[in-house]
Amino acid sequence: MTTIPSDLRYTREHEWARREGDLVRVGITAYAQEQLGDVVFVELPKVGARVTANQSFGVVESVKAVSDLYAPLSGEVVEVNTALQKSPELVNRDPYGQGWMIVIRPSSPAEWDSLLTAEQYEAHLQQRGA
Repeated sequence: MTTIPSDLRYTREHEWARREGDLVRVGITAYAQEQLGDVVFVELPKVGARVTANQSFGVVESVKAVSDLYAPLSGEVVEVNTALQKSPELVNRDPYGQGWMIVIRPSSPAEWDSLLTAEQYEAHLQQRGA
């Protein structure tokens, strides 16, 4: 199984969230990108867009499937990884680094506590037979 970074929080839909001061950087997990296969296109919201926890904020398209991306927290998008427009394969190569998707300024920081810890996410994957 892929290593699950312990400093991140996770959603049941396989997004990760990293606190960076008052902001939260978001991407998809290594497990998600492995399931998708080669990522060929990523559609992300514009800076200034509002996202809602557990609601779709974009789409990732691979050679196997098209999947919605779900916001781990509600808030305003303050940064978008524009490098993914030209190099969507960054999601496969470095899902926890250069393959990040958006940065959110959370409107309800308490939502952080509803996200899965690394241990809870690992248990979630094991329940799914991953």
